[in-house]
Amino acid sequence: MRKLTVGFFVAISCFAVSLAGCAKKELVKGEGEAATTSTQPSTAKPEVKDEAVQESAVKEAPTVSTDETLSAEQSISLENIFFDFDSYVLTTNSRETLTKNAALLQNNGSVNIQIAGHCDERGSDEYNLALGEKRAKAALNYLTTLGVNGSRLSTISYGKEKPVAPGHDEAAWAKNRRDEFTAIK
Repeated sequence: MRKLTVGFFVAISCFAVSLAGCAKKELVKGEGEAATTSTQPSTAKPEVKDEAVQESAVKEAPTVSTDETLSAEQSISLENIFFDFDSYVLTTNSRETLTKNAALLQNNGSVNIQIAGHCDERGSDEYNLALGEKRAKAALNYLTTLGVNGSRLSTISYGKEKPVAPGHDEAAWAKNRRDEFTAIK
């Protein structure tokens, strides 16, 4: 009887372990860091950013061609904002620039804006496209909190595909980590 009981518990334990499965491998990438894998679940708490970016309903970005861009008389000049390495958190300078941009947008109520998120050359295409999208949405969310109607704003991510500075150093990378604002019809 005792052998049967021990065998039963061993069988139950094996069944429970097979249901739970092995620890999953987790792919961890940074913008420019090599991929590393971990076979143990992470117990460290994620780093808390100093400003949370809330997801909001964002209309899909329209495709912009040169004839859809507004003429010089109809357009307004909005300043770009820049980001720290591997971050979509708005800096103090970025918030100040967005406040100026919001005032211009509120004074020009008929202009729609496309916010394009960009990254530097480091990191994979997929990672940079996702980071560019987060950067564009961070700006969109901040502009809506300043009173700009969200239906006038759209986002698109170019990742690392459209650099403005061709260099391979921090000075060039800092210029490429940006959001651009384009007036569209």
